[in-house]
Amino acid sequence: MITVVVVDDQQLMREGLAALLGMLGDVEVLGTAADGRQALDLLAARPADVVLMDLRMPVMDGVEATRRIVRDHPGTAVVVLTTYTDDESIVQALRAGARGYLTKDAGRAEMAAALRSAAAGQSTFDAKVSDRLVAALDRLPPRPPITLPDGLTAREAEVLGLIARGLSNQEIAGVLFIGEATVKTHINNAFAKIHVRNRVEATRYAADHGLGL
Repeated sequence: MITVVVVDDQQLMREGLAALLGMLGDVEVLGTAADGRQALDLLAARPADVVLMDLRMPVMDGVEATRRIVRDHPGTAVVVLTTYTDDESIVQALRAGARGYLTKDAGRAEMAAALRSAAAGQSTFDAKVSDRLVAALDRLPPRPPITLPDGLTAREAEVLGLIARGLSNQEIAGVLFIGEATVKTHINNAFAKIHVRNRVEATRYAADHGLGL
């Protein structure tokens, strides 16, 4: 079972989401929260696999709550569910450590897939958000040459940077115009060189070495 906490400041929305997710055979909703502070209190009492997080809320917004969950509950993944798809909202959520980003017009199947992916340590973005991410990457100015650490190749460093931005293997393949198998090879080689075991550790490494957002 995937345990989930639903966070949204609108009572009708969070109750509806809880009821919807409760219909999935492999999901257990542990509770709901009206803001980030309540979400942290729930997790302190009973850890969850995934938090389905709104962004704009009183008391503590979703970005700050995500940041604290990633810091204090590393075993809990955050999937953002919001109406906002502007670049700033997306980037802030990813920088805070969100593992997925969905809009509120997502269907039950898409939401279920995102929760399962997040629980398995993978990232998920709906089509609108993926398009914004790719467009944002295209607008980034070229970086000056840097000395790569730990024997990383330029491609391996680039892949680590995209992992830090929250992209999945499929999305990285699309951005770099390479196959998913090639992406996996670069990830395996990079992880071995920098001595990390998962994408969370790789994201921290990328941030520490200026490879991510």
